[in-house]
Amino acid sequence: MSSESERGPVGIIGGTGLTTLAGLKITGEEARSTSWGEPSAPLVQGRLGHQSVVFLSRHGNPHRIQPHQVNYRANIQALYDAGVRTVVGVNAVGGIHPDMGPAHIVVPDQIIDYTWGRGSTFFEGDLEETTHIDFTWPYDADARAILIAAATARGLPFSDFGVYAATQGPRLETAAEIRRLERDGCDLVGMTGMPEAVLAAELGMRYVCLALVVNWAAGKSDHIITMEEIEAAIEPGMSGVKGILEASMAELGALTPKSS
Repeated sequence: MSSESERGPVGIIGGTGLTTLAGLKITGEEARSTSWGEPSAPLVQGRLGHQSVVFLSRHGNPHRIQPHQVNYRANIQALYDAGVRTVVGVNAVGGIHPDMGPAHIVVPDQIIDYTWGRGSTFFEGDLEETTHIDFTWPYDADARAILIAAATARGLPFSDFGVYAATQGPRLETAAEIRRLERDGCDLVGMTGMPEAVLAAELGMRYVCLALVVNWAAGKSDHIITMEEIEAAIEPGMSGVKGILEASMAELGALTPKSS
């Protein structure tokens, strides 16, 4: 753990609605550029108690950048340059596992990447050597434990496991594709989990996913997926997500940077 004076900001990547966390004091906004281009939106800086936080809207503000067009490298690099060493990625997902229906919260432990054509690594171009990183456990164990403890303490319905299937989007999946993902062992399906997680790992950052199920995946209910259904799950579910973030932020900020 680090002392309060040594704490860097905790990064939160998600929607703009997360800036309404109870007790959050917004202290500034900063537009950053990186060698990988522009991030999705300016970094919103704030404090939650004694912990500094940095919010980044993954899809921009307003929400208009498609999942396959997000500049994930610029987003992660901008957070790193701002001093962030622990990142919480908040993701809206579809539920495949029978216990993971709408408004259910999940702290996944694994991910399978089905995306293609995205800028998925910092290790490219004219490098001096080939570089590989270990990605056996894509989500930081210490950060996961903190989120799980916060969810448990608040008595929220949540799952402390899950395999996240990262698909290309922006369309939703077919029922046959979801059956394939289920055979592969996937519990959740979303479009933004990769390459966000691996890019953070390449920079030595702690990264953890806090997923909110907003709909049953294709073929898992007796009706087609509608935006009305998704919006109905977001409101109650996001309340729980915010509560977990509020309760865990100080402990997340106290984690020793992996790269130190």
